[in-house]
Amino acid sequence: MAAIIEARAVSKRFGAFWAVRDCSLSVEEGSITGLIGPNGAGKSTLFNIVAGNLAPTSGSIVFNGEDVTGMPAHDLFSRGLLRTFQIAHEFSHLSVLENLMMVPAGQHGENLLAAWLAPARVARQEAEVIRRADEVIDFLNLRRVRNELAGNLSGGQKKLLELGRTMMADARLVLLDEIAAGVNRTLLKDLAGNIVRLNRELGYTFFVIEHDMDFIARLCDPVIVMASGTVMTQGHIDDIKADQRVIDAYFGGSPTGHATTAVQAPAVGAVAI
Repeated sequence: MAAIIEARAVSKRFGAFWAVRDCSLSVEEGSITGLIGPNGAGKSTLFNIVAGNLAPTSGSIVFNGEDVTGMPAHDLFSRGLLRTFQIAHEFSHLSVLENLMMVPAGQHGENLLAAWLAPARVARQEAEVIRRADEVIDFLNLRRVRNELAGNLSGGQKKLLELGRTMMADARLVLLDEIAAGVNRTLLKDLAGNIVRLNRELGYTFFVIEHDMDFIARLCDPVIVMASGTVMTQGHIDDIKADQRVIDAYFGGSPTGHATTAVQAPAVGAVAI
């Protein structure tokens, strides 16, 4: 599979501190790729660069074969690159349906002249947006909260709504930033299942930062590990958990020199990254 996004020798400096340094990685189209690493590894900074929220100090970002380095987030959005956040950014005083209806760009009703002179066209488009939003609501099993104010939703429901908003935009690549944070285990299962469905049925590509190692293991292949601002290794999650370099990055090594067998699977999965 071809890479849908590539970071090429990307670096980002804040004053004297290098948050990301000479980092190169790629995400294959059609994959669910995980990004993990200890606190301070540079994951969120790299995500912000890829999403257009930060410009790199050096290096380049290539999306779908096009150099998009420094391109603002709204332009990347129009190209199908979307990003969710650890803390959901819903419109709290609008309903679930209205939150979804806000997403599609170029709606005729946003133009005052069109609203005056072509009300029938505005009404037809709005009906189509509502129909599409209802399809998303049913896909994500949010029908019972369709007309609920988004601010009243649980943390997990807000994350599902975030996922739904990406569906309203025909995303090609979705960056998920700790989407499991604050979600109970029941809704987390639904969230994971919907991500897999979007990937397999609609061809979405996902790039996922997550500290929940069980969530990563369930969803992601491959998994990329960052440390000290650059890529340390990548591969299947079972190989990642058994890699002594990864264990050292999380735990600073073992004082006995025998950490590998004791902490490979359970302890690595318990660490926030």
